[in-house]
Amino acid sequence: MTFQIVEWVDIFTRKEYKDIAIQSFDFCRKKKGLQLFGYVIMSNHIHLIARAKENFSLSDIVRDFKKYTANQFLDYINNNPESRSDWMLKRFEFAAKKHKRNSTFQIWTHENQAIELYSNAFIDQKLNYIHENPVRSGIVRNAEEYIYSSASNYAGLESILEIDFI
Repeated sequence: MTFQIVEWVDIFTRKEYKDIAIQSFDFCRKKKGLQLFGYVIMSNHIHLIARAKENFSLSDIVRDFKKYTANQFLDYINNNPESRSDWMLKRFEFAAKKHKRNSTFQIWTHENQAIELYSNAFIDQKLNYIHENPVRSGIVRNAEEYIYSSASNYAGLESILEIDFI
């Protein structure tokens, strides 16, 4: 799946927003039945390979993740020094006006761009694509160096979020 921020606002250039997403993924893994096999947080989107455990709903988990993180992002923007706060809030307000189900602000797009992973080879391809994203973007030289990715987990290195290995 891919979750993207409306209008490609690069909210994840700040550590605080990435940390909110990481903490929420951790909570969803521990309390909501999320199995997270791979992820990367880029500047304006998140790629992940995930599923829901039996008797849980992936769509409910995704809905709750997006709702919670959106509220936390807005809280951070409104209560902390953020040089781009006016600009970001205007973008989020503009996006919300396009959809009836948003009241004031929309942070995440409504689409989740889910792709079914139907074979081991396809899973490996997608996991590699996710992990190489920061390398292709010039953020790091080696995928496992990017701390907001599961590449370090698969390399057997220290990581900031526990995952479920494929």
